[in-house]
Amino acid sequence: MDQRDIRDHFLAQAKACDGLGSPFTANLCRALAKVLDANTRTGRAVLGWPGDARADGLALRLCGALHALVLTGASERLALIYPPNQTSESETVRVLPKAIARSDEQIVAGLAGAPQTNEIARSAMLLPGFLMVARETGLPLDLCEIGASAGLNLLFDSFHYRYGDAEWGDPASPVRLAPEVRGLAVPLGGAIDVRHRAGCDIAPVDVADAPARLRLRSYVWADQAARLARLDAALSLAEKFPPLLVKADAADFVEKALATRQQGGAFVLYHSTMWQYLPRATKDAITATLEQAGRQATAVAPIARLRMEPRDPTKQWAVLSLTLWPGETRRLANCDYHGRWIEWIG
Repeated sequence: MDQRDIRDHFLAQAKACDGLGSPFTANLCRALAKVLDANTRTGRAVLGWPGDARADGLALRLCGALHALVLTGASERLALIYPPNQTSESETVRVLPKAIARSDEQIVAGLAGAPQTNEIARSAMLLPGFLMVARETGLPLDLCEIGASAGLNLLFDSFHYRYGDAEWGDPASPVRLAPEVRGLAVPLGGAIDVRHRAGCDIAPVDVADAPARLRLRSYVWADQAARLARLDAALSLAEKFPPLLVKADAADFVEKALATRQQGGAFVLYHSTMWQYLPRATKDAITATLEQAGRQATAVAPIARLRMEPRDPTKQWAVLSLTLWPGETRRLANCDYHGRWIEWIG
């Protein structure tokens, strides 16, 4: 990609941030598109990025590296243009070059890792799907999450949810999710019994590790305080009840999990806003393994796939769908990527 492509990538990310309710991050991305140059290691690393900037989340990597400096108090200059301060794009353009130059090495180091947010509010999109599996099978759930990050959404049944006037979950939970409901009422009938839960990631985040927790927090957009509060609340739960996470290729993990599943439970493979980042070979392998196992599924050992993934790259929302073997695939809802709203279709 040439420099024009890179700057266009930052502008496209700015547009996405505007649509997802983060005017600050949008402003930051537009300013970065203007000020990045070859005078710093950061500028050279970004403008000479060897891969696909969009697929690699390059703009989000840089925004996360900058936010980490603010969260740790490492850059007072940057903190002046960050929330809760109100800053214009022109002021951001003025401050960024010197701030980047003073923290050049730290920022370049921050570019090395792919973005990780483990967005907690996606659990409010997934919950109705889990409830549907539990109602229709009448069995406990064996959860298998791929792209699990820190595994925080593996703890979804420990959260409290409100959908309009309807509630579900632990009223004393520190994690409280209340998405806007569009369309039909979200069905919340039934109970969930989780028999087993495990997740995988190619770079799992250890919630017991302070730098890892900082990394998660740094990828939350700085003007979205509610998201940061939800993350902190979920991290507090994970410290008490650490989820089972393994470092593994998603296709290998799914194959092994299906090979060792037991009767008397509904095996549920689920994922949210991560499928697009998998190599084609990995996607094909997971799909083939699921379809083969699905043909052997029975009423006492059913298999489900619950996914919240984008279907149309021109739309800024995801689709929640459920495949249940033996059974069919159903489109359940349209969802905001960050869990702000759910439009139930059923």
